[in-house]
Amino acid sequence: MSIDGPLTGVGIIELGGIGPGPFAAMLLAELGADVVRIDRRDPGPLAGAGSMNRSRPNIALDLKHPEAVETVRRLADSADVLIDPWRPGVAERLGLGPADLLARNPRLVFARMTGWGQDGPLAQRAGHDITYAAISGALHLSGTAEKPIAPVNVLADYAGGALYLVIGILAALHDRARTGAGQVVDAAMVDGAASVVSMFYGLYGRGAWRDERGVNLLDGGMPFYDTYECADGGWVAVGALEPQFWAELNRVLGVSFVADQYDPAGFAQQRQTYAAAFRSRPRDEWAALFEGTDACVAPVLGLAEAPAHPHLAARGVFADVDGVALPRVAPRFSAYAVPDPTPERAPGADTTAYLRAHGFSQDEVEALLVSGAAYQLPHEVLDSQARSDTSRGPRTGNEGS
Repeated sequence: MSIDGPLTGVGIIELGGIGPGPFAAMLLAELGADVVRIDRRDPGPLAGAGSMNRSRPNIALDLKHPEAVETVRRLADSADVLIDPWRPGVAERLGLGPADLLARNPRLVFARMTGWGQDGPLAQRAGHDITYAAISGALHLSGTAEKPIAPVNVLADYAGGALYLVIGILAALHDRARTGAGQVVDAAMVDGAASVVSMFYGLYGRGAWRDERGVNLLDGGMPFYDTYECADGGWVAVGALEPQFWAELNRVLGVSFVADQYDPAGFAQQRQTYAAAFRSRPRDEWAALFEGTDACVAPVLGLAEAPAHPHLAARGVFADVDGVALPRVAPRFSAYAVPDPTPERAPGADTTAYLRAHGFSQDEVEALLVSGAAYQLPHEVLDSQARSDTSRGPRTGNEGS
């Protein structure tokens, strides 16, 4: 199951969670790291949502058993990184906190992924992407003039959470190469969400951004940076910020204006003109007309359409995984091919094989299974799932997810 990539040789233990932790672990695995996910036998429906548990083996441990806790400790003794997705204090109560594990393995990078961080007045409070994005100021930037609208859960969970967790892990590994010592990485979604919108704090501080939606350069306040509905109900995205791109937009549309591009007195006429022009043809006709131009106009594609776009297809952005189109890992490296993701593994699918490959004797594994501290998915279930996966054809955009 291992993938050859720039992180080959880096051993990572992922304690099972949802959202940004699994996404970060997935990226690291598809960049070549040896990642194992540790789940409960029945982790709940959200734990497998979104195909983010792909490309790595899965072992099932019941951490209420001291033997299971000791199993994680033994695995962490030779690991480079452990990803902790739990609220502050949970790992410590289990005996799996940084003090416990770094005492045994001083080179370990203990990477913690939380919403609010390890300290502060909200550290123990529950939350979700929309909560952290709201507090950070990031959610205030997104939406319409009438109300803030979350751009699904990308702001805090993935942009501010998972990606900053990966940055923290890689930075800590680099620092370990210099110092020889591991450390704790405190990745908080609220911190990352604020960091993601650093530019807008900077613009606001210099008086170049108004603290309201729908009136600024990049939030739909400018008619040449917005979305427009087409004759068939489809939409196009227009991003003609520079004068030469604006001129090309107007040339293709066959329109002209007396006022300069950035003259607010002409914005209403621009918006009305663009809206009327785009409503005159279907979306794909506009896409064809703008093909090959620098007007910065693109069709707004749905999830069923994007994988088939010629540019994305030519670059191999998507892979077919069990009949589902899923994006491959990014970025790309000149020394390695872009890997295909491998299907998700069910909780406990690899318990015996992984533990045996990482220093546990057959008798030790059997003892863990008998005690209930560990669980191995029966081989007949694995074989049945494998047959089901290979018999399933590619899924079209008209089928349910």
